[in-house]
Parts: sequence; structure tokens; C-alpha cells
Amino acid sequence: MNPRHVLSKRVISYLSGFNPTTRAISTQLHSHINNAGSTSSSPNCKIPHNPFPSSYPKTFHSVPNVKFTSISVDPEPRVDESEDADDVINEFLSRFFHIMRGKLNAAYPDADKQTIDGMLLVIVGKVADEMEKGSLAHMLDEARGVPPLGFSEDLWRTVWEVSVAVCEDMDREAKKEKMKVFLQSEEVKEMARFASEVGIRGDMLREFRFQWAREKMEERDLYESLQLLCQEEQQDKEEEEEEEEEEEEGKEEEGKLEAGSEAVSDTEELNLAIDLPKRHGKIKYKIYGLDMSDPKWTEVADKIHEAEEVTWPQEAKPVLGKCKLVMEKILSLKEEDDFSPLLAEWMELLHPNRVDWTNLLVNCKERNIGLYYKVAEHVLDEPSFESNVGDYSKLIQAHVKENRLEDAQRVLKKMNDNGIKPDIITSSTLVHMYCRAGKLDHAKETFQTLRKQGFKPDMRLYGWMINAYASSGEPELGEQLAVEMDARGMKPAEENWMVLMRAFSQQGNIAGALRIVTTMQFAGLASLESLTLLVESCVQAGNADKARNSFDYMMRLGFKPDDRCTASMIAAYEKKNSLDMALDLLLQLEKEGFEPGVKTYSVLVDWLGKLQLIDEAEQILQKIAVLGEAPPLNIQVSLCDMYSRAGMEKKALQALGVLEARKEELGQQDFERIIIALTAGNFKQHAQRMRELMESRGFQASEAFKVSTISWQSLGLRRMTGRRPGLR
Repeated sequence: MNPRHVLSKRVISYLSGFNPTTRAISTQLHSHINNAGSTSSSPNCKIPHNPFPSSYPKTFHSVPNVKFTSISVDPEPRVDESEDADDVINEFLSRFFHIMRGKLNAAYPDADKQTIDGMLLVIVGKVADEMEKGSLAHMLDEARGVPPLGFSEDLWRTVWEVSVAVCEDMDREAKKEKMKVFLQSEEVKEMARFASEVGIRGDMLREFRFQWAREKMEERDLYESLQLLCQEEQQDKEEEEEEEEEEEEGKEEEGKLEAGSEAVSDTEELNLAIDLPKRHGKIKYKIYGLDMSDPKWTEVADKIHEAEEVTWPQEAKPVLGKCKLVMEKILSLKEEDDFSPLLAEWMELLHPNRVDWTNLLVNCKERNIGLYYKVAEHVLDEPSFESNVGDYSKLIQAHVKENRLEDAQRVLKKMNDNGIKPDIITSSTLVHMYCRAGKLDHAKETFQTLRKQGFKPDMRLYGWMINAYASSGEPELGEQLAVEMDARGMKPAEENWMVLMRAFSQQGNIAGALRIVTTMQFAGLASLESLTLLVESCVQAGNADKARNSFDYMMRLGFKPDDRCTASMIAAYEKKNSLDMALDLLLQLEKEGFEPGVKTYSVLVDWLGKLQLIDEAEQILQKIAVLGEAPPLNIQVSLCDMYSRAGMEKKALQALGVLEARKEELGQQDFERIIIALTAGNFKQHAQRMRELMESRGFQASEAFKVSTISWQSLGLRRMTGRRPGLR
């Protein structure tokens, strides 16, 4: 079919008006038509290029009068083009055709469809010709220069702009498709699932998911680019080596020609060398600047492999058949049962290694913790378990946590017998164990051993030792450790200072308590409790004046005394027997808004009871009842003492019944005071019963108690029948 039927004169006239250089375009199209007509004069004429692939029939399906079956394509296929490249070119031409049609329709609104299709045939044909000269990128690079033969600059600029727009659209579509793949990847899904679980929803979750997918895509692109760089570098090296080998082969051939008189054997060896060239130098491979061809990396790989054999978790052997039955019998045993026969049978059936032993211990721990301790201790002696210092340390820690001190010491003895020295973790655990058990000597010895090993104690270890010294009545040594901590830049905690403060207070050591209070004040840790303990230390020492000075100092610091602190101050005046000063203090505090509590009332009841001011003491008891709290134990002791000495049998026995019901809470001083009061009140049978009860509790009578009892019995005092009148 003659292409003149496709490109009519109307097509030429419309293309001539496309831009200012209409005459040039008209000349172009005339030349195209004349060339097409001249080449189609024979019946076997072939148009050399078909710009529209058969995979896109939509390109010309709207042209009813044109039969494209007569247009044949060059039958010789291109061997160097892959299917992917064909798909890209087809996609490009399809998009280019669609956009260019719109531009032609906008430029020539009066042109019919056949004319527009003719224009597109010429333009797309020229674009296809340019694409066949090189790649698509090459065509776009060259498009900015001189336009191809037959196109004006304006027309070719329009073609170039459309081509660039098509390439950008194709690039965006490719990125979208690639992004869809990464959005559906398992890693991105897992991160999105976790984000939704922690409460991220809606647009934020969607934004995060796109961000994660974009990062994964960029990471993949980075690795692909690095791989391409490595391949290019390797290819360059191979080309250089091939060039060197070719040069060497040429030199060897020249030498062979010059030495033509040599033996045939030498010639064969030379030919062999030429046929199989040897590589010169070592293979070098770098990753991020590291020369991986260095022999040291071989040694590193071997060491890593050996370490993985030790640290990589192995799987336990499957426990089946009779072995499983024996294992179930072991797990069903009680703590007091003998597991040795069953364990020996299990070992004979399974031949366990360390992983199998560990599996057995885990099952024992889940089923019976007592059985676990026994089996774990037994396993330490098994050669197949390959026990180490960590196994001993874990078992000792477990015993210490459960306060099984004897078991922990037994494991420690076994550890020493087997020649395994405790490590730092084990030694720290032992210090904690000895401190909790009150074995200060062992704790000090282990603590010094840690220091000799070069270990610097931490806050926790210092705290254990300070508590141990305070509990053993040696707060001065604990204070030295606290000072040592401060010198090392480790600020002792408030709890450490308070432990020492309580110890000094119980001993009545005013100087030590004052040092701790001063240190805490400079550290910004002064509190009402620490100052109250200072007052109590003065009370314990029997120094009412220093107690009052400490009390006033506390108030000057801005701390308001509470019920406990006021009770301690009243107790100091009680020892001095200064009732008037105590009453003045209470009146002063009541003016400042202080309201006495149970502790203050308890001290007053005890004091008034010793003075046999029964009416006043009972009034204080009524105030305690108004507070809605039950009288504490020390009040019951005071009441029993007061009523017994006053000879009030009914009330004395009533208070004694309350004390007998709470006998587990009574101390040695409480027992001695009750017995002396009952003896003074001539309640000898009750006094004897309370003495037997004291001895059953394991308390031994003090010398002062023995002297007081003998004196009361020798005097033979008669029980008092009346009571002293109270103050009104």
C-alpha cells in the first residue's frame, strides 16, 4: 500500500502550521512522502522501521481507512536486546504516542482523526529511528543538540519535552511498584504490627510504614550500587590482568621465535605456558577498606568457628521410650526421696552431655524446687556436665535467695574441694549471705579477699557491710566504710546513714550520732527522723540537757516535732524525774498546735504509774481510748506494774492476762519488771508462773533482777490494801 494514502496534503498543510518554521516542516514531510512513494513502487517494498510495536494495537486502532497489514517490519531480530528492554521501549512509545496525540489535537482542533494519525506516524517514526541508533537515555541526551534531519528545532523541542515527561512518569511508576514490594515485606509488616501494638494508629502509622519501606528500598539500592561498583572494579582488574598476560604472551612468543633451535620439549612447555597462563600476584578483595585477602582473616575465621562451637546453643537429645519414663519418675520424686538409682539409669540410657543435664535441671525446677537443689548439687560432680565456676555461683545465689545458708556453705565447700576458686560474683554473693546471717567475721574475710583480688566494691557491697557492722554493734567501722565511699566519689545513700544513726542511738553514743547528723546535714540529707534519733541517743545515754538542746536545734532547723520525738523528750525528763519541765514542754508545744499521740501518752502513763498517780494515769488512758487506738504493749506492762504495786488484784490480773496472751512479744526487761511488781504486790504464785514462762522463752535472769527479787522476799512486805491518792 502506498503511504501517500496515509499522508495526504492536508497532513502536510497542518504540519506546516505547527510552528513558525512551517516551510521547513512542509519540506520535511514532502521529502518523507516522496521517499516513501519511491520506495513503495515495487510490490515487495518494505518500510525499514515500524515505530509502533504489535503489543500496543491501541496506537492505530482508531484509523479505519489505513490497513497496516501491508506495512512489514524488518524481519531480522535484534540479538542484543532483551525482553525487558523491549518492554521498556514499548511502554515509552505507547505513552509518547498518547501524549503527542493530545498536543496535536490541541494545536489543530479542526483536523480530523486521519490527519492527526498521519502526523503521529511521521513523528513517532522519526523518534523510533533515533532510538534505534542508541539507548533511550542516549536519545534524550542528544535531543538537546542539533535536531535530526527533517525536523525543525521547535518541533524537536516539543518531542524532547514529551519524551522527558514520559521518562519521568515511567520512573515514578517504577518507584511506586518497587515501593509496593517493600511495603508488603515481612520486616516492614513486623515493624508496623509492633507500632500498632504500642498504640500508634491512623496517619502516623501509615507515615511510619512508608518511611520504613523507603529506608529499606534505599538500603537495597545502596547495596546494589556497591555490588555494581565491586563488579566494575573486578572487571577492570581482570581486563588489566588480561592485558598484562597478553603482553607476557607476546614476549614469550618473540622469545620462542628467536630461540627456534631449542629442544622440542622446551617448545611444548612454552606452548603449555601460553595455553594455560599463570596468575601473577595474589587475589585481593576489599570490603569497606579492609583487605580481606590478608592471611590474618583466615585465623580470625577459624577462631570464630571454634568460639561458635562452644557458645552456640546445642539442642538436647530427644528423650524417648524407656528413658522418658525414667525421667518422669525422677520429676515425680519428693525432696526427701533418693533419686540416685533413677538418675544412674537415666544416664545409662541417654548418655547425657551438658545440654541434656541443663534440660533435666530446667524440668526439675519447674516441677519441684526442692528436688532441683538436690539434683543440681549432685550434677556438679558429674564429668559429663562440665561444671564451671558459673554453675557453682548460680546455685549459691539460689540458696542465698531462699535463705538456705547451710546448703550454700555446703556448695561452697564442694567448690573449694574441687579446686575451683570463687570469682568476684560468687564472693559478692558470699558477703551478702554472711551479712544476712550475722556472721561478721566471715563477711569481713570475704570482703578483704575481694579487695586483694583488685576488685573495687560497689554501692551494694558497701551497703551490705555497713548494715552488718551496724547490726553487730560496731557502727564505727561502718562509718569508716561510709567515709571511704565518699572519698571514692560514691555518695552513700540516706539509708546507709540512717542504719548507722539507729545503731549509735541504740548504744546511746551521742558523739557518733552527732557526727552522722552533721554529715547528713552537709550532704542535704537531714530529716526529722535523723534528728529524732539524735534525741533518742541522748535519752539512751541519760543526758536530758543534751536531749533538750538537740530538740531545740531540730526546731530551729524548721522541723516540727512529731509524737515520737516528743515522747523521747518526755522520756528524758522521766529519767531525770523533772515532771514540771515535761509539763512546761507539753504546754509550749500545745500552744504551737501540737497534739500528743499514743506514744507520748504511753510515756506519761508509765511515768505516772511509777509515781503511783493512778487517777492521773487512768485519765491518760481515757485520752488514748478517745484516739480510737488500742493501748500498746508497754502500757499494759506499766498498768500491771502500777496495779500490782498498789495491791489492786483485779486490775493487776486483768492486765496480766493481756500480757500472757501476748507473751511472744515480751522481752527480758518486760518479764523482769512484771515479776518484780507481782512480788512487791505479794502475788507470789503469779510471779512464779511468769518466771517459769520467762525461762521457757530462753531468757536468763539478770543480776539486778536476782538482787531485787531476794530483797523483796527477805523483807516480807505485806500486800498493800489501799492506794495513794492522786493529784487533783
